[in-house]
This record gives sequence, structure tokens and C-alpha cells, in this order.
Amino acid sequence: MADSEVSARMREDWNARAREDAGYYVAFGRRDSDDAAFFATATEVINGLEWELSRVPIDQRGNWRALEIGCGPGRLLRPMSRHFVEIHGVDVSDEMIALAKEKLRDVPNAHPHATDGASLRQFENEYFDFVYSYAVFQHIPSRDVVFEYLRETHRVLKNGGLARLQFNGLPRLNEQFDTWSGARISSGEVLEFAREHDFQVLALEGVATQYMWTTWRKQPRGWFASLEDRQIQAEVKIRRITNANSSEPVAPSRGRFASISIWVENLPADAGLHHLQVTVGSSFGTVCYIGPPDKAGLQQINVILPELEATGLLPVAILWLGQRISPPATLRVIPPGPSVPRVRMITDGVNLVADHRIETRHIKMVLEEIQRPDEVDVFVDGLRVMDLEYFCTDPRPQRFEMNCVLPEEITPGTRYLQLHIGRRKLPPIAIEVTA
Repeated sequence: MADSEVSARMREDWNARAREDAGYYVAFGRRDSDDAAFFATATEVINGLEWELSRVPIDQRGNWRALEIGCGPGRLLRPMSRHFVEIHGVDVSDEMIALAKEKLRDVPNAHPHATDGASLRQFENEYFDFVYSYAVFQHIPSRDVVFEYLRETHRVLKNGGLARLQFNGLPRLNEQFDTWSGARISSGEVLEFAREHDFQVLALEGVATQYMWTTWRKQPRGWFASLEDRQIQAEVKIRRITNANSSEPVAPSRGRFASISIWVENLPADAGLHHLQVTVGSSFGTVCYIGPPDKAGLQQINVILPELEATGLLPVAILWLGQRISPPATLRVIPPGPSVPRVRMITDGVNLVADHRIETRHIKMVLEEIQRPDEVDVFVDGLRVMDLEYFCTDPRPQRFEMNCVLPEEITPGTRYLQLHIGRRKLPPIAIEVTA
């Protein structure tokens, strides 16, 4: 299908969604929410974007301009506008853009634009300092269109500028995409595109999940090739190592908590995920994040540990461009704890902010440390729920999303949901059924 056909399809479908309930389809929250509730759903995403902005000191961002790809009705544009002298948003849906112009009429530095759905042709080369996108590429039914947006991001971003982008990184099961369940992009494809376009990759998080995030810094043409001749200027010093999930100086040898944060000084400014490596014992971990320098000049490097056979005190070293650049430090590795299935979330399957309140008779659950999802049975007031659907959303904590419909016999009121996982029974959980 040609890009023009894809764009026309996206515009038609997203215009229809904008007319039906723009806030719901953009924020995945509640039907018919008011503006206050709609904008409140952006908090977590905004916190993440603002953290990435901290890579550049605020006194160096005085005249920065930003672009949001897929701005919808302006949910992120409004809070992000406070950081820039000028912020633009594009969307394939002219209905969404009309809503954004109305909702942002009191924000003079925010400028929403309708786009053709595959390019950023209205903007000059190297116009922006920061480009971001959230919950957009995962709805585009064409991989070609997604990568065209990435090429356009490279074109409009200044050298030294930052991009913070989210993709659906779940494994590809088929090539039949639509404008809701769009194309999936693997971590390998992200890294390859960045290499080809001289992007320094500073973060690649949530690999193999629906919400895979990456942070890029644009470097001049030829930068990647120039690294081959780069000489190490200063020895990197490891100041401390902690568990990435806590401040404890210990990590299990495998499982959901098998990741570490290494705090270092003198990290080369050009260090990125393509060439930065960390060894734990005799194995390589997976570097997924390089943070900005803090006030003490230390940078955080997050590493997912390999499945280690050895435990005890293991040496940790940092390599860049194939050379060891740090003296070894020590990490205490312990055996993993037992797998403990847990319920992370129960909510209405349509109104996703209705915590434990089932308003449409559809139930959505998020479970973790589930080794055999096919062994999960759901009961409500002793009645077994049929046709349980599930899929893995994050393989590392063995996180599954499960969806089902209440049995017809269940009437409104306080009911009790219980999970059976093989022979194991989890404690009953109260839910409020309203319909």
C-alpha cells in the first residue's frame, strides 16, 4: 500500500475517533472525560520527557524549539510548552488538530499543524532542538511510514539535539496492521537506523514491550565512522554500583530484579549504546541507559544482567570501542528469590482508570511472575470466567495482560475475584460491579 493510501486511511480513522471521543482514544483512560481528567493522564509521560531534557542544562535551553509527532488534541503540548520558546505539534487528523487549536488557544507559543501523515515538510532543516513522540508510531499501519518519520526527525533536528521516541517493540506475529494495532519495531531495527544516521543512542528501554522508549542525540554526518579512530582520553572511574530497582549494593543472578546502576565519572561524551559494554564476571550485560551528569559529575549507566551461573563477589568493568576504560569494581550477586505471582492491576476493560470498579462488565488485569499463563483461571464469586484472553507485555518480569467478560450471572454490587494458577490460589480481591 502506498504512503498516500496509508495516510488517507489514518486520517479517516483518526478523524472518526476524534469525533467519537478524542480523549479516550488518545489517553486510553475514561470515556467522555473532562479536560482536567484528560490532561491529568499525561503526568507520567511528561515526567519522563522532562527527565530527558535534563541532559542539557536549563541555562543552555533558552531559545529551544520542540516538535511533537502525533500531538492529537494537545495533551502533551500544553505542559511541554513551558520549556520552550516555540513548540509545534503535527497530526494526520485534522479533527484532532482543530481540537488542539481550541484547547491551546491560551498557549501562544504552541502551534498545532495538520500533516500529510508521512513527512514534516512544513519545517526547515535543523529547526528543532527536541523532538518527541508517544503512542503514535504504535498506531501507524506501515513500517515504511514510521521510518520515513524517523528520517524526517533526523532532517529537522539540529546537531546536538535530542529525540525521545516510543515504539511498539513487541515481537511481530504477522504483517497485518491497522490504524490501531500498528507496526512493530524491534530494538535491533532502532539501533541499526540510529547507526546509519549518526544518532548517539543514550537509552533503549522496555525492549520487547509495547512501550519501548529510546533517546537519541543527533551527531554530525560521519560521526559514527569517526569513532573507529577515537583515543581514550581519561580513565573512567566507577564510584558505586547499586541495584537498578533500589539503592541496595546487590543484585540477583537472574529474574526481574537482575539489573544494576553503575555510577561513573569521566565517561566519554560520545559514549552510546552501540559501543559501550559492561562485563559482570566473564559475561556481558546489556547496557540500556546512559544518564546525564549529576551535580557531582557522576553519570548513571543501567545494565540488565545476563543469566549468571556464578554468585558471590563478581568483577564489573566498562568497555568502550572494545577497550576497557575502567578498573574493575565489585558487585555482590545473590541467588534469585522464588517466583511469586502477583496482581499488578485490576480495572474496567474500557475505562482504564476505574480501579477495581467494573463499569462495562469487561475486566482487564495485569499479572506478574506468571510462568504458565495457560494455567490461570479466573473466578468471580465462585463462577469461572470463560474465554480468558492474554498476551505477554514484558517478558522480563513475566508480565501478562489478561482480559475477560463477567459471567452473565454476576449482578451489580461488591463481588470477589479470585485467581487460580495451577494448584495455587491467590487471595480474593474485591471489585465493584456497577452494571
